[in-house]
Amino acid sequence: MITELLQSSFIDLNFDVSDKASAIDKLSEMLCGSGKVSDKSHFSNAVFEREKLGTTGIGSGIAIPHARTNTVNEVSIAFARSTKGVDFNSIDGDPVNLFFVLAAPVESGSTYLKLLARISRLLRYQDLIDELKTAKTKEEVISLIASRE
Repeated sequence: MITELLQSSFIDLNFDVSDKASAIDKLSEMLCGSGKVSDKSHFSNAVFEREKLGTTGIGSGIAIPHARTNTVNEVSIAFARSTKGVDFNSIDGDPVNLFFVLAAPVESGSTYLKLLARISRLLRYQDLIDELKTAKTKEEVISLIASRE
């Protein structure tokens, strides 16, 4: 299900940002370029509002920023990897290297929640996290995730 939504154009293996705000902005931009999100600033603002409720930096170098808004045309997922890490106010205080961003229309309630749960379950596997941190190509990222779904 994740790999059905994660296209290679939504993957950035050289995610070069310096802080949480620029990370959210650049992740939002990735999805806007596809037409799946029609208004980048509206989606970014929704992600920032979600972050105010509690960080989506879940620890172990992972963040899953997400939002449901009426400017999202269809559920989509993007993946980014930062080699230097980004301070994302993670629950463990460590920098984030792996980002999964989830965008969904407001009316996508159960699909949205199932995808969040599925991403979270996948990221319990330390070997998968390690492999995602060293994947050489976008296709390898998709293949690694597909092998665990």
